Amino acid sequence: MVTTAPYGGWTSPIDARTVAAHDGRPAFAGVVGDEVWWTEPRPGEGGRRALVRLRPDGTEESVLPAPWNVRSRVLEYGGQPWAGAVTERGPLVVFSNFADQRLYAYAPDSDEAPRPLTPHSAVGDGLRWADPVLRPELGEVWCVLEEFTGDRPTDVRRVIAAVPLDGSAAEHRASVRELSDDRHRFVTGPRISPDGRRAAWLAWDHPRMPWEGTLAMVARITGEGGFADIRPLVGDLGPGEPHGGAAGESVAQIEWAADGSLLFVSDAGGWWQLRRIDPEATGDGSASGRALCPARQEEFGGPLWTVGQRWFLPLDNGTLAVIHGLGATSLGILDPVSGELVDAAGPWTEWAPSLAVHGSRVIGIAAGPHSSYEIVELDTCTGRARVLACRHTDVLDPAYYPRPLHRTFTGPDGRDIHAHICPPHNPDHRAPEGELPPFVLWAHGGPTGRAPLVLDLEIAYFTTRGIGVAEVNYGGSTGYGREYRERLRGQWGVVDVEDCAAVARALADEGTADRARLAIRGGSAGGWTAAASLAATDLYACGTISYPILDLTGWATGETHDFESRYLDSLIGPLDEVPDRYRERSPLHRADRITAPFLLLQGLDDVICPPSQCERFLAEVAGRGIPHAYLSFPGEGHGFRRAKTIVRAVEAELALYTHTFGIARDDVPALELRG
Repeated sequence: MVTTAPYGGWTSPIDARTVAAHDGRPAFAGVVGDEVWWTEPRPGEGGRRALVRLRPDGTEESVLPAPWNVRSRVLEYGGQPWAGAVTERGPLVVFSNFADQRLYAYAPDSDEAPRPLTPHSAVGDGLRWADPVLRPELGEVWCVLEEFTGDRPTDVRRVIAAVPLDGSAAEHRASVRELSDDRHRFVTGPRISPDGRRAAWLAWDHPRMPWEGTLAMVARITGEGGFADIRPLVGDLGPGEPHGGAAGESVAQIEWAADGSLLFVSDAGGWWQLRRIDPEATGDGSASGRALCPARQEEFGGPLWTVGQRWFLPLDNGTLAVIHGLGATSLGILDPVSGELVDAAGPWTEWAPSLAVHGSRVIGIAAGPHSSYEIVELDTCTGRARVLACRHTDVLDPAYYPRPLHRTFTGPDGRDIHAHICPPHNPDHRAPEGELPPFVLWAHGGPTGRAPLVLDLEIAYFTTRGIGVAEVNYGGSTGYGREYRERLRGQWGVVDVEDCAAVARALADEGTADRARLAIRGGSAGGWTAAASLAATDLYACGTISYPILDLTGWATGETHDFESRYLDSLIGPLDEVPDRYRERSPLHRADRITAPFLLLQGLDDVICPPSQCERFLAEVAGRGIPHAYLSFPGEGHGFRRAKTIVRAVEAELALYTHTFGIARDDVPALELRG
């Protein structure tokens, strides 16, 4: 029976505990012998990341019990936290443990406990490790070493290092061999050529972010296992490099082909495209490599937020497994000689940049509009794709899932704006004739990122209650080419705000949304956009702001981590050149313009967007008569991982909307708003 009830007042089969239990996704898939391994979230276990293995007989088991947390803090966003290999004693895995950031070695089929490989350091935030490559023939693991040299977030150096597997460096930093020098601020883990004679990795420097300019570095591996003749081969060979070259080229990934050539993804042509280059090329900027699929104007790579991401991998037969697309992504097999690309069939429309190969099999992590992220295997011999693990199970009748529509809107100056529109949907309810629904505009984080078109139970939480959601991939988002991505250059707080507002107004103009009941929300960079939107326009009735940036000057002068400490040079402009712009755009200094109620959510352990930003903002808001609530969460960092936190945050957000929109509900705790 279908019940008529006002939008926002519908009865939903999904509660906040269900949302929390299914938060997060599997990541960092790999192959150890004939087994598939990955990490997966455990919100109910304090938000730890478990390392899971799938045996050939289909048995799935957690490799390490709680509280082991397989997660690296390199760049704060982390990266590939584990590597495995088969030895005479069975599988051997090396992993980064989140609590102390030490590397550990563990043989899961033995009776031995994990043993530390790396030492503690009392300097700053110590030593961190990521993107490991096991070299059992050398008795070492090669990886990124992030070493703090002082107490400031920017007192840090990064190199590629070799850690002994025998544990001799567990108490002695001097036993760690440094393979690369620290001429570059940032490096990824090494990729070893098939003949073992060369290594390649990515490097970049402040003020550029990795999607603005990176270098592919190559070196000769000496007989003693060191690096020699280190030089840049391709990429952003800027003024600091001896050969000059193309400025602003982002190389997102590199891998060796079986013939000894280097495969890489570069956006020199405006799209992240696959290319091949001879490693003996001069590196003078004139040899950009041969494009392998030049007919496709779409992305074969993405922003390198974490080290170890993989959008492609070579297969034994010479073809390449590739993740590619325009907005949405597919997994395909590319013939690098003919340029022919054949996509895997299946319901998945989004593939995470986490590929592994084993013979003719490709392992990936994929989701779709009606399924959560799953571990998927593609057999390239048969063309058949199947779910191996983390199989999506319907926790509610799929009839209640959102019905997202990808739409392109027109923004200022006639520019395109991409968005996913999820109208209210609940088969048990309909709204009274003539009523328009409330809508919440979701601004994604990054801002160099995008909102994928996948099943999200948090969206379903709202749409099944009669509240629409619009995910806006505003100018600056990835997935639509470099030109679209660079719309935000110097315009953060302008273009993103305008694009979200343009989508909101269009939905109201066409009668899809109630103009009087529009809201905006976002986390991290999306929290910035939400706060900046409330200060820039009276379009929104309220907003939810999570772990945001609110004070640009503070964020640019020591209040964030090293990785993003110069991000604002491109998003806003260099601070010493445009200091007034930093003040004029910051919600902290525009608090007097905010009149709409808001909810502010913050993790107290956040070192990327620290609580001090919220505290100063709240001091500016105090006494202005703006209804607001502030919820802070001890033990949470940048983004919420614990089930209890997620439940409280989701229910508080709904409570804000029901209060502001005048919706009667008694199934969520009341939110105390202060003026």
